[in-house]
Amino acid sequence: MGKPTGFLEYNREEIDHRPPFQRVKDYAEFDIPQPEPRLIRQAARCMDCGIPFCHSTGCPVFNLIPEFNDLVYRGKWREASENLHSTNNFPEITGRVCPAPCEPACTLSINTDPVLIKHIEYQISERAFAEGLVRPLVAARRTGRRIAVVGSGPAGLAAAQQLARAGHDVTVFEKDDRIGGLLRYGIPDFKLDKSVIDRRLKQLAAEGVKFETGVLVGQDISTRYLRKMFHAICLAMGAGQPRPLDAPGAESRNVHYAMDFLAQQNRRNAGDFSPELHTNAITAKDKIVVVIGGGDTGSDCIGTSLRQGAKEVHQFEILPKPPEKANPRTPWPMWPQILRTSSSQEEGCRRRWSVLTKKLTGRDNMATELHGCEVEWVPGAGGMEMREKPGTDFTMRVDLVLLAMGFVHVVHEGLVGQLGLKLDPRGNIVVNDYMTSEEGIFAAGDAHLGASLVVRAISTGRQAAAAIDQWLQG
Repeated sequence: MGKPTGFLEYNREEIDHRPPFQRVKDYAEFDIPQPEPRLIRQAARCMDCGIPFCHSTGCPVFNLIPEFNDLVYRGKWREASENLHSTNNFPEITGRVCPAPCEPACTLSINTDPVLIKHIEYQISERAFAEGLVRPLVAARRTGRRIAVVGSGPAGLAAAQQLARAGHDVTVFEKDDRIGGLLRYGIPDFKLDKSVIDRRLKQLAAEGVKFETGVLVGQDISTRYLRKMFHAICLAMGAGQPRPLDAPGAESRNVHYAMDFLAQQNRRNAGDFSPELHTNAITAKDKIVVVIGGGDTGSDCIGTSLRQGAKEVHQFEILPKPPEKANPRTPWPMWPQILRTSSSQEEGCRRRWSVLTKKLTGRDNMATELHGCEVEWVPGAGGMEMREKPGTDFTMRVDLVLLAMGFVHVVHEGLVGQLGLKLDPRGNIVVNDYMTSEEGIFAAGDAHLGASLVVRAISTGRQAAAAIDQWLQG
């Protein structure tokens, strides 16, 4: 490594952010990039550990992390960009929104703070764009094979790019009016500015990828048409079926799924003015908001609610509060199940764990009160079981309830049902080397994984593309 003793000489230095009182006034990104000398010190902390668990265990796309850390330390930014892009199609996106499982897998995490891997990745990709190093990689020859990719999230775009670079003619079908899927409509602008997506899409278009927006496959065009017009199909629609709230009153008009809420705000930020944004507007302004669900989507709802001007924001998680530091149940190099505070939670919300929402009551189909209780988790025959704690019932006023309890599986109605694809017990599409139960139809991302990470979706998109190319070309 460039600095064998760097991990002994330098401490981890976290990146800076705009202060919460300032950033809740807009939807702009709030990370402050580290200056180059400070970043180089952070890259120097990457030790010659022998077995890089950050790469082999932590990173779903198997980024060559020690290598690009060493290149940054040596000031070889072009080589670092080439190294990073060899494994990851969209490092500028993962450098912003990935939870960075590579960092707790870093060998330094055994007894100290890990290398600042995620931010180094972000800086490499941003510098590559700034210096014009990100150029179209156009295939030298065309195969004449046509491939349809359904869905333009991270899995679909990664698959499309890899297939186009292999010389195939690729068309991406997207049901929304803009390309990006979850990246475009599910992630708030303060975490991922949409210009970041747009500049990468220019590269894909220059490489030959065609985009068809506003097309719901299975309705606007038939599955028969796809089979007739394309040699292979890649399904990358994501896990779009949200987990519902099983409680009386969940059908109230002011109870909404998180993605409906987040997508509306992203559309407003983009300047979209559809009738739905006026007649069915979901807003947290001057309201008491309860977010049910403690994951990243719930956190995004908190940050968006605060920016809309919510009076109060509460977040309920049904699972128990995790330990603040080490958790013996998830030892290194596993992803540690510990207490984390997101940037949105830092901006101001009241968090509660082990809370069950029992019912919502109100009038005129509007919920005005939430009735809940505390629960405890105890060992049972099939694992941990939830039990209500006597005497812990409570009632609180609510104006808006946002359901962020995750996603159960890909939407079955429409395309998946029409194709007659085999599903696993959880409702995900079954694949064998990324091919579904139907010949020539492949699946990637959350459609077959279930709800997962952006970086894992990119990884499966790349692998599905390789499987499709192999199947077409032999």
